[in-house]
Amino acid sequence: MVKFIRYLTSEHYLSSRIVLGIDLGVSITSSAVALLFTELLFRPMPIPHPSRFFVQWMAISLILSYFAFCAFKTHRSVIRHSTLREIGQLSIATLMKEACMTGVLVVHPYFDGWYVPQTALIILDTLITLITLIMVRVAMVIVYDKLKRRIRSKKDTKRVLIYGIGQSAVAMAQHLTDDANYHVVGFITYGKYVKYHTINELRVFYFLNEENLCYIKDRNDIDAILFTTPEDARHEQEQLISYAIENDISILMAPHIDEIVDGRVSIGLREIKIEDLLMRPEIEISMEKIRGGLHNKRILVTGAAGSIGSELCRQIAPLGIKELIMLDNAETPMHNLRLEFEERFPKLNFTPVIGDVRLAPRMDYIFKTYRPDIVFHAAAYKHVPLMEENPCEAILVNVAGSRNIANKCIEYGAERMVMISTDKAVNPTNIMGTTKRLAEIYVQALGLAIEEGKVQGTTKFVTTRFGNVLGSNGSVIPRFREQIAKGGPVTVTHPEITRFFMTIPEACRLVMEAANMSSGNEIFVFDMGEPVRIADMARRMIQLAGYNPDEDIKIEYIGLRPGEKLYEEVLANEENTTPTSHGRIRVANVRPMEYSKVCDIVTEMEELARKVDITSLVQLMKRTVPEYAPENDKYRAL
Repeated sequence: MVKFIRYLTSEHYLSSRIVLGIDLGVSITSSAVALLFTELLFRPMPIPHPSRFFVQWMAISLILSYFAFCAFKTHRSVIRHSTLREIGQLSIATLMKEACMTGVLVVHPYFDGWYVPQTALIILDTLITLITLIMVRVAMVIVYDKLKRRIRSKKDTKRVLIYGIGQSAVAMAQHLTDDANYHVVGFITYGKYVKYHTINELRVFYFLNEENLCYIKDRNDIDAILFTTPEDARHEQEQLISYAIENDISILMAPHIDEIVDGRVSIGLREIKIEDLLMRPEIEISMEKIRGGLHNKRILVTGAAGSIGSELCRQIAPLGIKELIMLDNAETPMHNLRLEFEERFPKLNFTPVIGDVRLAPRMDYIFKTYRPDIVFHAAAYKHVPLMEENPCEAILVNVAGSRNIANKCIEYGAERMVMISTDKAVNPTNIMGTTKRLAEIYVQALGLAIEEGKVQGTTKFVTTRFGNVLGSNGSVIPRFREQIAKGGPVTVTHPEITRFFMTIPEACRLVMEAANMSSGNEIFVFDMGEPVRIADMARRMIQLAGYNPDEDIKIEYIGLRPGEKLYEEVLANEENTTPTSHGRIRVANVRPMEYSKVCDIVTEMEELARKVDITSLVQLMKRTVPEYAPENDKYRAL
């Protein structure tokens, strides 16, 4: 019985022959009942050979019903998904049968003497047949729904289609075979070339438009579509994903390769995120080359508990390093990161360290104790509005803190320091971008001084610039998610504001690639494709959450914040770039500054910041970075 119930509530459905048999049975039974009621109600004259007449009457009903139902194809529909249109077809087929039976009654020899009232018999036959057919269909739908709820109440299983028919799709179907949470119905892909195909006994469905997907969903009770790669999701975001969103079909993503540890999926299937729909292909890099560059090295990551720093640590962890030192001044995030690494990387030699890059003595202790070979410097204050209001703190962390790390790299013989910068350092319009540009200037000047023999040391310095990182702490994506979860409104600063975006894993892999390919003193810039309108991103996020933009959840424009650009650049106009061995990574040729002069400037800036002399500090920043053009009125006046 349980197997039968599961069969009824699975992708299987009654064949058209069985449906036709049920309809014919209902029809001839209704004709028999109509004849019986006519005899009881009207008591006609006795019919010669009543048994023969009864058999002939039933045979006529069967033959005419068969031709009527076949003519209108009433048995072709899936009963569990019957619509008013299909009920209408059933009614017309019934009327066609009764019209033909009326003609038979007129010419039938038993009715020459008007033994049976013809009109009454036809009316009763019509009503009983039509009502019974509809009641049987309604009853089957009700039974199906009850059985379906009964099964799903015991086992909340999502019925999914896997996109594509490639290796990753087939492997995922096999992986989910024994998963209690998901039932793979089949595969789905674009185009008719896979029509009637099966893979591992699972059907391959195809779609050409939204109507095709609706049909597949209704016929097979599809709950979700699973994508195995972000590339597939990006390719289908304007077609299949849009169709699915419009028809309440969930979109799922398979775990990334980085989420698979020791053959186990550490993170299960999840709802698709806007990060998966980045508007361009991810920049590909060679992880094997990176592994070779980091193998058996002691790695220090500053800002390790932040979005970029923590992902850097995750990607560095499986690369065969000797030790990972994770430095941050945020206690609780560092504690959480420690717990995660103890679970995910039990064999990794790692050390969480609490410390502040602003404190040179603390940095000295850390470098003296752990002697890192390679340093990834991700510690920074990054939020534009906050740094506009707190320029002194921005200088102390982003400039003086970077100087402290760079100096200790030289003092303790680190092979390489990789500083993470931002596209906001290009023609900066705000305090945050200017401080990052100042950090770039210091690091580059120090590297050139080493090359020229003015400073003793062997450390190679490299800087990486990239745009906004999707989903990083405090960025627009988490903010939009919170606003959508609360029912809106979603706040966007300006309808035309655009940003360059990359995912956190992509940004971290590029940082490691730049560290591996650098010969020293370069500022690497990444080809981030076309900028993305924030308003478009907000609309897509609302749709992915299952709502209609401007109807269910409003989008409100609140105006640009102090220091915020409408558009951002990756390279300044004065800068040229030279290609590298990687087609999507280039080197920016920026104007150098004399190291001794930069040292004096940074020292003076630190003194002004500690005195909280904002006016003098901003004026000095402007003199040092002449391309700094403040959007903030109070700084523009200086």
